[in-house]
Amino acid sequence: MVESKTKYDRQLRIWGEQGQAALEQACICLLGCGPTGSETLKNLVLGGVGSITIVDGSKVVEDDLGNNFMLDESSVGKSKAKSVCFFLQELNDAVKAKFVEESPEALIERHPSFFSQFTLVIATQLVEPSVLKLDIICRQANVMLICARSYGLTGLVRISLKEHTVIDSKPDHFLDDLRLNNPWPELKRFVESIDLNSTDPVVHKHTPYVVILVKLADEWANSHGGCLPSTREEKKKFKDLLKGRMIAIDEDNYNEAIEASFKISASPGISPALHRIINDSSAEVDSTSSDFWVMVAALKEFIANEGGGEAPLEGSLPDMTSLTEYYVNLQKIYQAKAETDVLAVEQRVRNILKRIGREPGAISKSNIKSFCRNARKLSVCRYRPIEDEFNSPMPAELQKYLIDEDYSIAVGFYILLRAVDRFAANYNRIPGVYDGVMDEDISCLKTIAVELHAVAAFIGGIASQEVIKLITKQFVPMSGTFIFNGIDHKSQLLAL
Repeated sequence: MVESKTKYDRQLRIWGEQGQAALEQACICLLGCGPTGSETLKNLVLGGVGSITIVDGSKVVEDDLGNNFMLDESSVGKSKAKSVCFFLQELNDAVKAKFVEESPEALIERHPSFFSQFTLVIATQLVEPSVLKLDIICRQANVMLICARSYGLTGLVRISLKEHTVIDSKPDHFLDDLRLNNPWPELKRFVESIDLNSTDPVVHKHTPYVVILVKLADEWANSHGGCLPSTREEKKKFKDLLKGRMIAIDEDNYNEAIEASFKISASPGISPALHRIINDSSAEVDSTSSDFWVMVAALKEFIANEGGGEAPLEGSLPDMTSLTEYYVNLQKIYQAKAETDVLAVEQRVRNILKRIGREPGAISKSNIKSFCRNARKLSVCRYRPIEDEFNSPMPAELQKYLIDEDYSIAVGFYILLRAVDRFAANYNRIPGVYDGVMDEDISCLKTIAVELHAVAAFIGGIASQEVIKLITKQFVPMSGTFIFNGIDHKSQLLAL
């Protein structure tokens, strides 16, 4: 792992050792190693996936050299899968690489069980009938599938799997879990032990804003019938109350309290998103339930009992102006509460595991701790089968997109890409080609129908980003069909 820490230092700072370990254990299958597939796999090989298998039955021709950087002149006439595999392995010799010289379409028809050995399958440039069959195969085998397609100046990416659960979703914006409007007994006692009217200017300027807000929120509630500020006018008056306690204009702790004063008006309890998760039918667990849903079931029990309507405390404290003694003591209080909550959830997890006939220690304490720390940020993604999207589109969504100026062009490209695939499947050629000869009127548009490297690289980047999200189970993968419009340099996500 020491070598991995050095080699993958930058990405470890994003998804950590646990995420990197998941990548290094992943087995990826690529169907079609044209520019889109090669660019997707290149990013994953550099990221350190465990193994790759490339499936492609074509030979390298001179035209391939103009848009695929994984090939050179020496590759012409050779197996495309073998040539791309060789170049990719040169980028990272720690990745195990192999290839299968067979058409992806033929392999899907002949050997569907082949795909069950993989963590994730990336299908590029497949026509509609093969995509539909592959989606069914992967869903039955519980293998994740990403379809990527580039066509001239446009392209798409689509994820397909039954369900994807995320514990560490890493949202861009999320309030610190400080419980300023619902302090527990130990925090209350600590706050009560500090005198905000201290005549010592050093103490007054270095009392943590958490203490200031909890104390003055309690004072406000006592004079307002137990209610905290809720209206705009009340929030302004509460800020004035904070300003009135300042004895100097350079008191950073009070300025921090004023900036964070909105946090005391946040609604107590859990978010609507978390409420939906704990009340999901999957939270009614049995012996076949995943570890995630077992922990969700335990979380639901915790919220209804020990948590008093709240999720487990995260236990982290942001930086703030404070005396070292105050900050350390405050930190210990938050960490102790978080550990108490973890122990309560852990006990409930063990009891549930025993109740459903599984080994009580089947879920590690470290996983339970991570779950508790991120309980407020859980995410569950479910994806429609591609066959449902193709054969039973949602008219209301489609109509909404068509009348929306920002989405209408993306929907147009989506329909055109579907039409091209349907045409190619029915007539075994791309539009405009007759008996192998391109119509003279559209010969100048030939380049539009191929994989342009710049577009393929962009689509490959999007696809590989989603692969990493799915494998590491960090960040929330996109739900819907991603459409890239290279003409206007715009992209949209369509839920169809």
